[in-house]
Amino acid sequence: MKILVLAWEFPPRIIGGISRHVAELYPEMVLLNHEVYLITVEVEGSANYEVVDGINVHRIPVKYNQEFFNWVSNMNFAMDAYLTKLINDRHHQFQLIHAHDWLVAEAAIALSEKFNIPIVATIHATEFGRHNGIHNDTQQHIHKQEMRLAEKANRIIVCTNYMRSEVARTLNCLSSKIDVVYNGLSQARLCKFQNLNFDLDFDKAQLRSKFAEPTEQIVYYVGRITYEKGIFLLINSAPMVIRAMGGQVKFVIIGSGDTNSLKEQAWNLGIAHKVLFTGFMSESELIKFQTLANCAVFPSLYEPFGIVALESFATRVPVVVSNTGGLPEVVTHGQTGIVTIANDSESLAMGIIEVLQNREYSNRLVDRAFIELKERFSWIPLAAQTQKVYEYALGNTP
Repeated sequence: MKILVLAWEFPPRIIGGISRHVAELYPEMVLLNHEVYLITVEVEGSANYEVVDGINVHRIPVKYNQEFFNWVSNMNFAMDAYLTKLINDRHHQFQLIHAHDWLVAEAAIALSEKFNIPIVATIHATEFGRHNGIHNDTQQHIHKQEMRLAEKANRIIVCTNYMRSEVARTLNCLSSKIDVVYNGLSQARLCKFQNLNFDLDFDKAQLRSKFAEPTEQIVYYVGRITYEKGIFLLINSAPMVIRAMGGQVKFVIIGSGDTNSLKEQAWNLGIAHKVLFTGFMSESELIKFQTLANCAVFPSLYEPFGIVALESFATRVPVVVSNTGGLPEVVTHGQTGIVTIANDSESLAMGIIEVLQNREYSNRLVDRAFIELKERFSWIPLAAQTQKVYEYALGNTP
């Protein structure tokens, strides 16, 4: 097939999870003998056209606008105009449009109607789910765009069974129209994690001294600093964990965002000296850090999938997660990690303590998690599942 992919982010432009998802799925689609054309946003320092891992990447300029929705509208207009010219001038005949989230909905729908091309839409998250409802005009605007994309798409892909139910309920579409294809971890990134896990070229003791005392175990969170990620619950759980571990534990919060309220919370709990905020950390730095860590915690209030859990599987760090969204589908309680009650700091603390106090149990968890990573979350079979969705969309489109 000749597949047209629309995504508002692609490396080196990384804003959220879509960038990595797109960058890891489509090289496998190319290996299945599909021709992939990815249209995304121009980024300084990168070519406007290049072939990346077999993907024909077109980066287009978008007229700057400080107001976000106006910028999104400009992006869709630019994508539509660019592709209309490309299709007309070069006589490209795309069999399918794959649109990633509401941000590219307008362009995907316009091109679909103009050239009679079916749409497969991947909905990575919903505005309703992120905010536990629609509460203002901004959220309403995004929600309407999501509903329109869901309505116009011939098939919808989501990353978990939880998301299938959420999309059907909140976007008012038939669950029979929705296919579940898990997110994965590419073989290249898995090899990178493995190689650095056994890399002895850096001084681990020196690196560890930047984060914790030699006697302290390290518990960390990595991801966006937003309310929905539940980081405040991790900080609330910290005093109980610190008491249980005789004070020999350090909490490291990794990610960019506003941490002022979290720092104030740690101060008010009297544990500010036990909580370190690092800000953004590059992937190579993070992998080295993970070789030192004892427990990864993802206490989300809303989480469609949880790719950070897979990254912890790859670096053999035991994980503790909340039982929200798709996380229980990624982490099997007592087998590949610990699943705790969402929005419950005490339950979270108990899970962390269980990992820190039982090294043999933790080792069993990471061994099983690593096997599961290669068996369930490899992009090779996930690409084959995506191909079946494409085939079904084409076979059932007039």
